[in-house]
Amino acid sequence: MDNVGILVLAEHKNGSIHKISYELLGKAKELANELNEPISCLMVGPAGIDLKELNQRGAETVYYIKSDVFSNPEEYLYKKNIVDFINEHKPKIVLVGATNFGRSLAPRIAAALKTGLTADCTDLKIDEDGNLIQIRPAFSDNILAHIKTVTYPQIATIRYKEFTEAERDVDAKINIVEMKPYMDSYSKSKVLKTFSDEKDDITEAQIVVAAGRAIRKKEDLKMIQDLADTLGGVMGASRALVDAGMVSSAFQVGYSGNRVKPKVYIACGISGAPQHLAGMKESGTIIAINSDPSAPIFSIADYGYVGDIYEIVPQLIRDLSQEEPWN
Repeated sequence: MDNVGILVLAEHKNGSIHKISYELLGKAKELANELNEPISCLMVGPAGIDLKELNQRGAETVYYIKSDVFSNPEEYLYKKNIVDFINEHKPKIVLVGATNFGRSLAPRIAAALKTGLTADCTDLKIDEDGNLIQIRPAFSDNILAHIKTVTYPQIATIRYKEFTEAERDVDAKINIVEMKPYMDSYSKSKVLKTFSDEKDDITEAQIVVAAGRAIRKKEDLKMIQDLADTLGGVMGASRALVDAGMVSSAFQVGYSGNRVKPKVYIACGISGAPQHLAGMKESGTIIAINSDPSAPIFSIADYGYVGDIYEIVPQLIRDLSQEEPWN
């Protein structure tokens, strides 16, 4: 049986490899160098996904459990096939992307394997005994917890945009092993339709205009959306607005929401709690608008405006409407 070593669970999106797979491979390379273990990838997905780039990004072997039943995110089928693969090939470490699907799938896999799971890691290290140390923020990002799983495989989910993508080697050997599903049907549930209420992926946006607690009612989000549209960007929100039911969690920026790294981030009426800063502090240029001059958001902002967003945002829209959108 092949030694799969460190296993990266690759993810697909709209028929293509999700970019978080390349970030996981980048980190897997660091771990593999210390452990002297190979790197493998497992893709569970429908036919037609071009997987060569997974080899070019560092996976020595790519296993492809291929069937059109995996076109829909039926979690039980995915879980069953991944668990059976892991039981057969026995990787030491399993890395999963902390996407919406990965966050739902990883606990199911860990529970089935009776092993531990550390979620939303921001770093991974190998200790002197060769154990995986999983590092994640705790207590609203105030401390970094170092966690060691004593059972195998050691499983961790990694937040999107946390690590640098592995470099691409176009001359790498292509080694893709296609496999039939361990299970290809499940009678107790069926995905009839998938839908999303977001028209844009906030994690890929180059410009994000985010609203916070200063928004008084849901209808007022229109001015935030208008500013985002004027700039060619995407609207975001703090957790307060999601909890208030004003906006979908798909738009939430922060530790418990999405991590974003746009070229420009405009925080409108966001105070800057640690939970929110954890999701956007690595943005290229940060512009803060807040009526409180002592708001923590100003401590990381490149530009700050002290004032009422209900006055400043409409004025920005009027001024910028006369200019070309930012690119």
